[in-house]
Amino acid sequence: MRISSLSKLMIASVVLSQLSACAVVAVGAASAGAVGGIAIMADRRSPAVQAIDKGIELEAGSALSKRFGDNAHINVTSFNQKVLLTGEAKDADIKAQAGAYAKAMKNARSVFNEIIIGPNSTFTARANDSFLESKVKAQMIFTDKLPSNSMSLIAEGSSIYLMGMLTQNEAAIAKKVASTTNGVKEVFAYFDIISEQEKLRLEKQGKADESQPSTAPLQ
Repeated sequence: MRISSLSKLMIASVVLSQLSACAVVAVGAASAGAVGGIAIMADRRSPAVQAIDKGIELEAGSALSKRFGDNAHINVTSFNQKVLLTGEAKDADIKAQAGAYAKAMKNARSVFNEIIIGPNSTFTARANDSFLESKVKAQMIFTDKLPSNSMSLIAEGSSIYLMGMLTQNEAAIAKKVASTTNGVKEVFAYFDIISEQEKLRLEKQGKADESQPSTAPLQ
């Protein structure tokens, strides 16, 4: 049975909402022991870096949309201050301008400009990408020893772009999961590779951060 693009988009939304719910349950139950074999790790980025990444995405996304309008469809993803540009641009000049803008941002450590020269993607293509992205994310979450919360995953033109802070072994697992998911054309990885020692340090720090009060005590 063929599923319409609109149906795929609706299914993707449901899957992602369920995955978010699973993450909350897993984190809450982790201290009790096990959650069906699923380990949901804390984001290895510090809260400050997470805020910087979100700021980069909002600022660059808004600026590029206003500057180029319908002449481009550009997605901005930032993870650990590494910026990835995906989507489409009418010509090479627009692609170059978008890359230059991102590189000039004071908080951007590096920029990967993967914008394709060509017409903007259709609604159908974007719906298919959303559905594909949800499938890969589901596979990542249900893969043992893979810290899905320390990764960012983008689907564009049936290709998967991966970012995150992973060990060499985790990176290999992530790329294998993405590349073996049905419907994925190519996989591109832009990981920050960390050592096992750094992984343990970050996870320990993450637990310490979670134990701190989020608001100041009442006087």
